[in-house]
Amino acid sequence: MSRYSRLLWATLPFTMFALGLAPSARAQTAGAAAADDTASSPADVQSDSDEDIVVTGSYARSLAAATETKRQAAYGVDSINSTDIGKFPTQNVAEALQLVTGVAITRPRGEGLYVSVRGLGPQFQSTMLNGRSVAINDLIENGGANGRQFRFEMLPAEFVSQIDVVKTPTADMTEGALGGNIDVKTFHPLDVGTKTTLNLRGTYTTMTEKVKPNATAITSYKSEDGTFGLLAGAQYWSKAVRNDRWYNNGWILNRFTAPAAGGLPTGLYTPIRTRPTIETENRERYSGLISAQWRPSDELETTLDVLGTRLDVAYDEFGLDIYPDDPGVSVVPGSVKVEGNTVVAATINNVRFMGTREYSLNRHDLLSVGLKQSWKPEGWDVTANVNWSYAHSFHPSYAEGTVRSRIQFNAPLTYDASGGYKVIPTFTTPVDPTNPANFRLYPFNIAPKNSKDWDWYARLDVGHSMDGFLSRIAAGGEYHWRKRDYARRDFTVDPGTVPVPLNSFAPNGYETIPYDDFLSGVPGNAPRTWIVPITSVFYDKLFTPAVANAPLSNGDKRASYVVTEKTASGYVRADYAIGASITGNIGVRYVHTDQVSSGTLILGSTPTPASFPKTFNNWLPSFNLRAELSPTLVARLAASRVLTRPNVTQSSPQISVSTDAATGSGGNPDLVPFVATQFDGSLEWYFSRKGSLTGALFYKAMDDYITAQNVYVEIPGRGQILLSTQVNGGDAKVYGAEAAYNQVFTFLPKPFDGLGIQASYTHTSVESNYTAGSRSIKDQLIGLSKNSFNLVGFYDNGPLSARLSYTWRDKYLAGTGSTTNTPSYVDAFGSLDGNLSVRVTDKTTVSLEGINLAGARQYSYSDDPIRYNEIHYWGRTILFGVRTEF
Repeated sequence: MSRYSRLLWATLPFTMFALGLAPSARAQTAGAAAADDTASSPADVQSDSDEDIVVTGSYARSLAAATETKRQAAYGVDSINSTDIGKFPTQNVAEALQLVTGVAITRPRGEGLYVSVRGLGPQFQSTMLNGRSVAINDLIENGGANGRQFRFEMLPAEFVSQIDVVKTPTADMTEGALGGNIDVKTFHPLDVGTKTTLNLRGTYTTMTEKVKPNATAITSYKSEDGTFGLLAGAQYWSKAVRNDRWYNNGWILNRFTAPAAGGLPTGLYTPIRTRPTIETENRERYSGLISAQWRPSDELETTLDVLGTRLDVAYDEFGLDIYPDDPGVSVVPGSVKVEGNTVVAATINNVRFMGTREYSLNRHDLLSVGLKQSWKPEGWDVTANVNWSYAHSFHPSYAEGTVRSRIQFNAPLTYDASGGYKVIPTFTTPVDPTNPANFRLYPFNIAPKNSKDWDWYARLDVGHSMDGFLSRIAAGGEYHWRKRDYARRDFTVDPGTVPVPLNSFAPNGYETIPYDDFLSGVPGNAPRTWIVPITSVFYDKLFTPAVANAPLSNGDKRASYVVTEKTASGYVRADYAIGASITGNIGVRYVHTDQVSSGTLILGSTPTPASFPKTFNNWLPSFNLRAELSPTLVARLAASRVLTRPNVTQSSPQISVSTDAATGSGGNPDLVPFVATQFDGSLEWYFSRKGSLTGALFYKAMDDYITAQNVYVEIPGRGQILLSTQVNGGDAKVYGAEAAYNQVFTFLPKPFDGLGIQASYTHTSVESNYTAGSRSIKDQLIGLSKNSFNLVGFYDNGPLSARLSYTWRDKYLAGTGSTTNTPSYVDAFGSLDGNLSVRVTDKTTVSLEGINLAGARQYSYSDDPIRYNEIHYWGRTILFGVRTEF
């Protein structure tokens, strides 16, 4: 036993387990199928759960039910139910989850997308839909694919009845998470009953000054004898987005040491590609939900779940790329200002300035069809589950692929970044970026991508209950087949070596950016307006049929791949009881994985198809203990072996080369999974029906941690590039503590007895030592924030409900850098959100919600706060609407 695990056992009476929001004890969680259906469900402790679709019930009652169900759970789980989701400002499921203890989310352009648990990034979470695995959509806007990071924007919050975040898994749960098993559960008709709800909302974003409509309808029917139910839901959701962004690719070492480049001393960093840019999106989501249930007796139940979503994101970007690190640039020695090892100010000659317009229509389709059959004769429970899901992320046509239209000029650049990373640095040039006469053509590029993900899932569970020390024995098996097919093309049209004046090529093909307030609240002296191409003009002139019908290039073949996984697993789980106060479970899971990664390698100038088979075998034991130390005090201990497979792109034999820089990225089909041994010790004090103080200590020792490695490779036709790839880089240890408190102040005199508070705090530390190129990265993991917290004050009494919440996470490592490029960090960020709703009748509620009310900006920097990196500002989002039931 390790020193840390001994410490957990020794200090158990003093540890505390963290409660998120409304935890539930429904024991069937991520992947548990019906093996745990005998545990209590929310309906067991909240008889009027039919009110969950429309927010007409008491939030205090919801917390009371949640507190009790968490108290009875057989393992560590935090949950939120539909009352909570409906009452917090949420655009999707990720934003609902951010108030769970230990959960942090990413907010690209102001909307929750990915979820991290206990400091481990999005790829370390396993997301299930109604206890079944689900296919995964991918990022195709700029070709950045991952493969295991579920995009929570694909799930409308209005369809969700409950979300469980399991932190101490059991042997029957589907493997795949080092962080948390996240099970998203949709509404079912036998739980809802006969009713119809309608939710109409408008979404206003301050940066666009546009209101977009949202409408959700859910109708449910339950037969009078309670044996049959049918539920259907539909949603249309839209939003206009604008994000102002000061963007930087990093700081490079020793760029100007050569005499021709300026002869600076070695050991100095200077900025590389920098871009002021305005990113806009028009987002539309169409979603549908069908659920049918048949329960002819208490022993038999059949459930069908169908969910379909289409998300269209029309992306239009206006940028001015500035390249102070291009070949042929030189620094003026007398202009250089140095702080430490950073050139914070200088004048650089022959810098490329590039007006860019980037457009793409990014379509994401998700379809999931699941069927569950449960049979519960006396003392037994047998459950069969099958599910098929398909995720498709693509551009509907070449014209809607990532279309990059670009124009350029070369000129001296004077920059001064001595103000640090929270201001725009001084960037000046004697050449006017708003005068089209100064620009020439640059190669035109279209990069369509097509990502397909199939997921087949089948499972059988058998359990038997009994009296005595062993209260239940369960066993089961699972088969999981997954395939990712990713294809990318790059059409590039070079106008030739002779510069073509912009006016002669396309006299009506450019415009000044249609915004005059770029990052208006951020000080600094840099271009705030410039000209950019008009996409349709450049597309019509340059993307000819001959270009469109060109054969696949070697680069296209390199960038495409297919990865298949076939996983067979089985488990045995035993539940035990020692008297009435000590219960728990122990079990083991065996997992066999066959993986085949296929792609195209370029040997010399010859494309060669290649496949790389790989087999993994893993034993994953687990142990959970729950002890009632007193009528109000519950202690838990848990230990388990868990795994996360590499991201699909990390395992793929592909190399994708940048069109703008001498860099590329590639996979490594020889990677093996991350595997971790984890321990959890907790204490939960339930001092009232509507209050608890809880906390936990946790520890994860990771083997075969996958880290980045950068190597120079020769690419035919491109020369030497810096290739980013991954290796199994060694061990890492993550440990930390969580604490949470929630209470409704029912002891106050009316009407103040509806006041309440929720708060949670998570601290996570890491011990690690690995390299990125030759750069040492010590005690840091990508995406890990050391501290995070949320604080919620609420009032819920009679017709009035109000909430104000603040969620905050510490800075975290965003990129490891390389031998010559600096690591990057995202600075600490907090969001203030609010909600006000009034029940005007028993069936109708009007609401007003706000997201990022304080107008926070997100900042990042490159290793040292003196080195600017990025500034993001997406403004505030206001949602207003009405819900009704009939």
